[in-house]
Amino acid sequence: MKIIKVSMEEVGLVTPLFDMYRVFYGQESDIKLAASFIEERIINNDSIIFLVKDDQGLSIGFTQLYPCFSSVSAKRTWILNDLFVVPKSRGLGVGKLLLNTAKEFAKSTHSKGIALETAHDNVGAQKLYESLGYKRDSGFYSYYLSLNTEQ
Repeated sequence: MKIIKVSMEEVGLVTPLFDMYRVFYGQESDIKLAASFIEERIINNDSIIFLVKDDQGLSIGFTQLYPCFSSVSAKRTWILNDLFVVPKSRGLGVGKLLLNTAKEFAKSTHSKGIALETAHDNVGAQKLYESLGYKRDSGFYSYYLSLNTEQ
């Protein structure tokens, strides 16, 4: 397996995976939307995307990190917003590779840490996160204000 940081040249490699990720979370497939979204993130330096390719050069997983800041500690943090591995490649260490790459990247930017969320029923992901040292937050409630009534 090979992992790369996605630039504009690799948008076409990560777009199908990003589309599958969105479909996994109940959205309609929309390759144009996926490509546009990824392109905008890269052009605007809004996120960092890591992509894993298998030994045949096929894209098999990605993660996307968004920068954030902690006012209390006056340090950068990263939000690991997206993590996706194609079904046939799950259980092969792709997710672990992506998470460890994200960790090393966050360290290289002198960040306080990485935050992520997952569904209550995503037990497999929870086990992976916890095996890599992520701790479940029990001290805070999570709230969300939806501004779009279509979703």
